[in-house]
Amino acid sequence: MFGEAFEKKVDEMVARYPQPRGAVMPLLHMVQEEEGYVSPEAEAWIAQRLGLAPAYVHGVTTFYTMYRTSKQGRYLLQLCTTVSCMLRGCDNVLEHIKQRLGIEEGETTADGTFTLVTVECLGSCGTAPMMQVNDDYYEDLDIERVDALLDALERGERPEPGPGPCRVLVE
Repeated sequence: MFGEAFEKKVDEMVARYPQPRGAVMPLLHMVQEEEGYVSPEAEAWIAQRLGLAPAYVHGVTTFYTMYRTSKQGRYLLQLCTTVSCMLRGCDNVLEHIKQRLGIEEGETTADGTFTLVTVECLGSCGTAPMMQVNDDYYEDLDIERVDALLDALERGERPEPGPGPCRVLVE
């Protein structure tokens, strides 16, 4: 299913664990990095490689929100909608993103650039509202900051992630 170089990396990863099942999550990450998501075929491949039931691997894949089970846009926008983000305006941010991109939650733009999902707590309550774009956190969002972020991503730029303007530095 995968090339020789990938198989070698898998062998090295599996060798790190006394029990092969311990490598399930790292292999899911590796597959997702390689393919962009974890397909049912990849789950079956991991299960066979580790001597596990395919249902076990599927259970791990679908339990954790970090694994994608379908193709996504180039940028996965995960907007937090938990209480702290809600109290600081994530609903307005969500509606703005949906209107600007012309998509609903769970959809991908026609050009394949953005996929929008809402998620529960991303652990950044002190800098709410926040959104994770692929692996980067963008915090203290408002409409202006979201537009600047989306504009930069559309240009192919990677804006500096991290705390927004309300960042408190502790020395």
